Amino acid sequence: MITKKTKHQNRPAANRHEVTFAGNKSGPKGIVNYTAKQNYRADLRREVVARASAIRESSKPKEETPEKKMRGAKARNAASTEET
Repeated sequence: MITKKTKHQNRPAANRHEVTFAGNKSGPKGIVNYTAKQNYRADLRREVVARASAIRESSKPKEETPEKKMRGAKARNAASTEET
């Protein structure tokens, strides 16, 4: 999560504060606690948690989808051809 500091508005190299959440702090509660301690706008907390959750979800590896099973007449035909 990257937040902007109010002290150094005209100094781009010094006006950002970057925090990585890992382990127990990585959940929504950790993000809410961090934003509350940093005096972040309370009305934007829900959006911050939603954005962080979306980023975490998108960075997870995708699970492979299983093959689709044939149903109905196609399945019966495939089963009868396998038996013979």
